[in-house]
Amino acid sequence: MDWLQAIVLAIVQGITEFLPISSAAHLILVPVITGWEDQGLAFDVALHIGSLVAVVWYFRRELGAMTVDWIASLRGRGLTADARLAWAVGLGTIPVGIAGIIFRDHVELLLRSPVVLATSLIGFGLLLGWADWRWRGNRSEYDIGWREVLVIALAQALALIPGTSRSGITMTAALFVGMSREGASRFSFLLSIPVIFLAGALETRSLIAASAEIDWLILGVATVVSGLSAYLCIHYFLAFIKRIGMQPFVVYRVVLGVVLLSVFWRPFTNLA
Repeated sequence: MDWLQAIVLAIVQGITEFLPISSAAHLILVPVITGWEDQGLAFDVALHIGSLVAVVWYFRRELGAMTVDWIASLRGRGLTADARLAWAVGLGTIPVGIAGIIFRDHVELLLRSPVVLATSLIGFGLLLGWADWRWRGNRSEYDIGWREVLVIALAQALALIPGTSRSGITMTAALFVGMSREGASRFSFLLSIPVIFLAGALETRSLIAASAEIDWLILGVATVVSGLSAYLCIHYFLAFIKRIGMQPFVVYRVVLGVVLLSVFWRPFTNLA
C-alpha cells in the first residue's frame, strides 16, 4: 500500500463512518474506481481505532458524566439523565452484538455482493428520507424511553447487511420514535462507541492470529488521518443537521446505489 491509497482510504473511512451513507459502500467503490488492491486487515483495524478515538474525544464530557452516574446507579443512587443514557447505550448494543456473533459468517458468505450493497443503499436511504420527512419529533437523546431504545437497538442489528449504514439505520429508527435530528444523530454517535470497539477487537484478534507483516508508519498516519476526518465529520454534521436535514444524504445514497447497480449488475449476461 502506498501513501496516497492510505490517506485517501483513511479520509473516506473517517467521513463515511458517521454519515448515514454507508462506509462499506465507499470502501468497495474506491478500489473499483482506482484499481487498488484490498487494504488488508491491519489497515481496517487502524481505521477503526482512529474513528473510535475521534468519537470518544468529541463526546468526552458527556461520556465522563455518563460513566460517573452509571457507576452511581449501580450503587443504588438512582437513575439520573446521564445514567439512563449510559444504560441506553449499553443495552442498545446487545442486539447487534448477538446478531454479529450469530450471523457474521453468513453475512460475509451470502450478502457481500455489490448488488445487495446497492439495493440496501437505495432502500434504507428512502426509509431514512421518509422518517425525516414524516416522523421527526423534538426529543433529545436524554428523553427517550426503554421501548424506544429497544426499537433503535433492533434496527442497529440490521447494519450487518452491507450498505445499510449503522449510523443511517439508527438515525432512521430514532426519527421514527420521535427524536429530533440532533438527538437522533447524537444517540447514533454514542451507540457507535461500543460497536466500533467490539468490531475493532474482533479484527485485532484475527490480525494477531494471521501474523501478517505490518507497515507501522503507514498505519500510524492512517489512524491519525482517519481520526481527524471523523472528528471533523461529527462536528460539522451536528452543527448543520438541523438546517440541512437528512434529504441530501438520501439523494446521495440513491445516486450511489444506482451507480453501483450500473457497474456491477448484469442480469442478462448469462443469457447471451
